[in-house]
Amino acid sequence: MDAGDIRFLFDFDRWATTRILDALTRDGGVDEATWSASNAIDERGLGGILVHHLGASQRWRHGLAEDGELPSPERGPLPTPVGLRSAWTDEWPEWDALIASLDDAWLARTAEGATFWQMLAHVVNHGTQHRSEAAALLTAVGRSPGDLDMIDFAEARGKAG
Repeated sequence: MDAGDIRFLFDFDRWATTRILDALTRDGGVDEATWSASNAIDERGLGGILVHHLGASQRWRHGLAEDGELPSPERGPLPTPVGLRSAWTDEWPEWDALIASLDDAWLARTAEGATFWQMLAHVVNHGTQHRSEAAALLTAVGRSPGDLDMIDFAEARGKAG
């Protein structure tokens, strides 16, 4: 895995997350009861799942940057769907900067038995899990985000240029 592969994975991650955020906020947004419910999947509901997805992404970024920060948006009040989109809008440039700084030697580093590229792939895969949970909940209330498959992203990207 090289830096270009990692950029592809994170571009996919952003594309798929944006599709979830669009489903949350289109046509007046998801209703408050659906957004703030709990215990839909384990102890979390739609909002809790998606805030956890953001928090995990933030914690991994800070951990890989080794800056000592440990954000936990899950511990704060549940943001609105628009607030969650805003938080992702703030987060993505931070990931862009980290990914732009990567080289193959950094990706090959290891910690606790895993390479850094494997850790980055995990971040994307973790997001896939939580997006699929959110997509199921959104679809159940008539707000499907549509297909979130990586191949759909790759094909659309290939057609675009």
